[in-house]
Amino acid sequence: MDEFSAIRETYSRIMPLPDDEWQDFAGRLTLKHFDKGDFLIREGQVESHIYFLNEGATRNYFIKDGKEFTVDFHFKGDFVTAYYSFISREPSQIYIELLADAETLSIDHTSLQEFYRNNHNGERIGRLMAEHQYMKRLKREMDFLSLTAEARYGELLAKSPQLISTLSVKHLSSYLGIQPESLSRIRKAQSRN
Repeated sequence: MDEFSAIRETYSRIMPLPDDEWQDFAGRLTLKHFDKGDFLIREGQVESHIYFLNEGATRNYFIKDGKEFTVDFHFKGDFVTAYYSFISREPSQIYIELLADAETLSIDHTSLQEFYRNNHNGERIGRLMAEHQYMKRLKREMDFLSLTAEARYGELLAKSPQLISTLSVKHLSSYLGIQPESLSRIRKAQSRN
């Protein structure tokens, strides 16, 4: 069960599950492979899965007036979903695109809700993960308002340097809220340091 080791380790950092609950959860997971350029979800679809990235990376974005706005990236070891749609059961307003070939473990909405009903610890992990998502979103908003684009780029680079260097200037600049020319200057300055 090597493909399950990373997700179990991630869950253990949140709250270890007893073996019987872990086996129940692991039995609900589906191993899936995606190619670079595939989509986990498109705008207008209702999100029905939460994915854990064993390998790969994603970009979450929306389109307004014909322009793409990147709102998040996810990397190896992250959970990814159109969370608002997953919870509300309403159509997603975002696209989640694979930026690299990916191996994921996924669980569907119905199975996850059943797991929560049957396992108190599982329900607690769900709550803790929702709290983590909230904190992550709040940190991004605060960083966006208080840090320079250089500092935000530096944090992203520290998280996944080999992947960030391959992402397009267009996607990264959209995520950082700056013009592509500004990002090119930031990348040049950081490469000199």
